[in-house]
Amino acid sequence: MKAMILAAGRGERMRPLTDTTPKPLLRAGGKPLIAYHLEALAQAGFETVVINHAHLGGQIEQALGDGSRYGLTIHYSHEEQALETGGGIFRALPLLGESPFAVINGDIWTDYPYSRLRQLAIERAHLVLVDNPPQHPAGDFVLHQGRVLEGEGERLTFSGIGVYHPALFTACSAGAFPLAPLLREAMQAGAVSGEHYRGRWFDIGTPERLVQLDALLRRQPQE
Repeated sequence: MKAMILAAGRGERMRPLTDTTPKPLLRAGGKPLIAYHLEALAQAGFETVVINHAHLGGQIEQALGDGSRYGLTIHYSHEEQALETGGGIFRALPLLGESPFAVINGDIWTDYPYSRLRQLAIERAHLVLVDNPPQHPAGDFVLHQGRVLEGEGERLTFSGIGVYHPALFTACSAGAFPLAPLLREAMQAGAVSGEHYRGRWFDIGTPERLVQLDALLRRQPQE
C-alpha cells in the first residue's frame, strides 16, 4: 500500500508563520510536522509516499529529498494552485496506483498506528474518526456498526486519516474540488467503513495549537 500526505494547503490560519514556511515544515518538538508522519509510515511498513504541494512547495522537496533518510521513496505531485483535497488526490492518482491507498493530512499530529491501515479491506473508503476537539464540537460523521454515516446520532470528527479506493474518483475530472461530496455519496451507498481512534490526535490549525503541541512533545520526547 502507498500513502499520500496532503501538504498543498496555504495555511491561512497559521499566518504569519506560513508566509515564509509551508505548514508541513513548521516545527514542533524539534522537527517538522511532516517528519512525524514520514517516520511513522516507515515504521508501519510503508515504502512509497506521495506528497502534494503548492505554496512554497520547493522548500518541501528541498527539505525531504527523495525520502531515503526516512527509509522511504517520496514522489511529489506539484500543483500550480492548491486543488483542494479531492482535486489534489485525483491529480496524484497516477503516482498512487490501482490499489487502495492511505491519505493523511499534513497538518495533524497523532500517535495513530498507521500499520492498521495496511490491514484493511475496504469498499470505497475507510475513515479514522476521533473525539470532537474543542474547536470542532459538532463533529462530522456518525459511526454505526463500523460504517460511517451522516444523519442522527453521536457525531465524531474526521481525523484527516483515511484509506481510499481509486474507484472513489472514477467520475471526477481534473481541477480543484473537495473530497467530502465523494465521501457522502459513498456513505449513502454504505461503502464507507470507519473506526473510532481514542489515542492522541491534534489538528494544528493555529499558531497557538502549534505552541501547545511543541510543549507537549518537548515534555514527552518521541522515540
